[in-house]
Amino acid sequence: MRAAVVTTFGGPEAVEIVATEVPEPGAGQIRIKVAAATVNPVDAGVRAGVFGGAGQRIGLGWDVAGTVDAAGADAAWTVGDEVVALHYGPVKPLGTHAEYVVVDADAVAKAPASADAVHAATLPLNALTAVQALDLLGVKPGQSLLVTGAAGAVGGYALQLAAHRGITATALARETDEELVRSLGAAGLAGADEGGFDAVLDAAFLGEAALERVRDGGAYIGVIPHAEPASVRGVRTGAVEVNADGGALAELSRLVDEGVLTLRVAETYALDDAAKAHARLAEGGLRGRLVLVP
Repeated sequence: MRAAVVTTFGGPEAVEIVATEVPEPGAGQIRIKVAAATVNPVDAGVRAGVFGGAGQRIGLGWDVAGTVDAAGADAAWTVGDEVVALHYGPVKPLGTHAEYVVVDADAVAKAPASADAVHAATLPLNALTAVQALDLLGVKPGQSLLVTGAAGAVGGYALQLAAHRGITATALARETDEELVRSLGAAGLAGADEGGFDAVLDAAFLGEAALERVRDGGAYIGVIPHAEPASVRGVRTGAVEVNADGGALAELSRLVDEGVLTLRVAETYALDDAAKAHARLAEGGLRGRLVLVP
C-alpha cells in the first residue's frame, strides 16, 4: 500500500509517499480501509521534528474516515462498518495518511450518517480536542467563555459545543470572520481590550495575551500540551492533551447528524499530493480542513 511518511525533518518537501506492507490488526484492533484523512497542524509539527523521532520513519495523519476492512480478536466491529477514528500519537511508523490504517477498536465510532467520508474525516481530532478542552474548563450554562482562533477547526467546534451546552461564547477572530463565527454560535466578536471572561479556550496559542482576558479566579485551557502560561490572579491554567475516546467520538458523530456540529472542508488532495497539501496548510488562511483521499 501507499503511505505518507517523513524520514528526515523539514518543510513540505520532506513528505514522502512510500510503498509499505498492509498492517495487520492485533487483538482489540481493527484495520480501516481509508476513504479520507485530514491534514492538521499537528502533522506539520511532526514533519518539522517538533515531537522528535529523528532517524525513524514516521507516519503522518491522525484523523480517518473509512470502512472496517479487518478486525482482530475482541474488536466489536464488523467488516464493512463505516467509521471514523482518531489514531493518536505524533511518532508512529504509519499514520492515517495511507491506504489502510490499524487503530485500537475503542478509538473508533460510527461515521455520521449525514456526511460523506471527506467531511467525516475532519471530525475526530479537532472535535475531540474542543470537547475535552471544554470539559477541562468546567464552564457551566450562564457563564462566559472566550474562544480564541474561533474561525479555525477547534475553535469552531468549541463555539458550537458551547452553544449546545447553554454557554455564552464570545469569539476572538478577524472582523472578516464575524459572520462565520456567529453562524457557529458566537454571541459576537471580542473587543480589543475586552476581558473579565469566566474562562478562555485558547485555540490560537496566544498564551499570556489570552490569559489576561480571564477574570480573577477563572480558568484558561490551551491546546498545546505543557505549553500553558503560568497561573496568575488565581486563574487555573492547563492544556488539553487529546484522548482517543471512541465513546466521546460517537457522541460527536451523533451531534453532526443532529445538526449541532458543522463539518468544514477547505480543499481535497490525492494522497500522492500530500506534500502539496502541507504546502497549502503552511500558507494559512484556511476556513476548513484539507483532506487527503487515497
